[in-house]
Amino acid sequence: MLSKGGPIRLGTRGSALALAQSQQVADALAARAKREVVLVPVTTHGDTSGASLAQLGGTGVFAGALREALAAGEVDVVVHSLKDLPTAPADGLVIGAVPKRADPRDALVARDALTLETLPAGARVGTGSPRRRAQLLDARGDLEVADLRGNVDTRLARVTDAAASDRLDAVVLAAAGLARIDRSDVATQQLSIDSWPTAPGQGALAIEVRRGEERLVAALNHGPSRTIVEAERAVLAELEAGCAAPIAAHAIIDDGMLFLSARVYAPDGGSRLTASHALYLDDTPTPATDLAARVAAELVALGAREIAPL
Repeated sequence: MLSKGGPIRLGTRGSALALAQSQQVADALAARAKREVVLVPVTTHGDTSGASLAQLGGTGVFAGALREALAAGEVDVVVHSLKDLPTAPADGLVIGAVPKRADPRDALVARDALTLETLPAGARVGTGSPRRRAQLLDARGDLEVADLRGNVDTRLARVTDAAASDRLDAVVLAAAGLARIDRSDVATQQLSIDSWPTAPGQGALAIEVRRGEERLVAALNHGPSRTIVEAERAVLAELEAGCAAPIAAHAIIDDGMLFLSARVYAPDGGSRLTASHALYLDDTPTPATDLAARVAAELVALGAREIAPL
């Protein structure tokens, strides 16, 4: 149980990016709750393993230890990058808030200010994401895509450090992550959502608490952002796909309507399928899940399960 007198303990991964985004949440929570908030670093399997993301079984490996610490009462709140959080809820836990979403786009960081279009044939581009790998090969089948692990600084050094062993020509990272550690200046290209949709929930944070303690963080919730990312993530749930599947989704709210588009890629970038639908928010009490069901059903009908490992 949450102590009424002591500080609020906020669990976070120990990487520079995780600490930066958790500190933002801690500052906002302290201001609203009028209580001290302290960060409690938690080491996850994803942080210690050198295996590829696909071998680890998806980005949920970053969430497990945080959730265990929360369920055990070792911390009171945990902060996740929402794209790293499995769609299945954990017993006794609930997402209490989704703050206003940051930039959902991917960014290319390349040597010599190159862009995706100007990278030379055979250029080596690093990513640990099956979705980004498929997109790179879809856009530029002449590229060599290299598996990439490590924190943001480690990934950037593979491009920016001329003396780095096994140097890469470029890497693809989340624009929001670069912004949160004040490194947006290294991006040589912001990839358009229209041609390069990103992971469901990318750019958003999830603040998770024990069920029954939602009021602790409720003031940090941004309703439109939550509806948008819930629609994107519901596509994954409808397809019964893991968060490391080669699937992209993007939703927006405009003039009372929720728009959702999702795309499934073949792992080798050889084919892709897209479905898009919209509905009025006031037409249903569950717009995010209703719209996601339509989009997912169309993707399945088009053959999504035949082209990708869902």
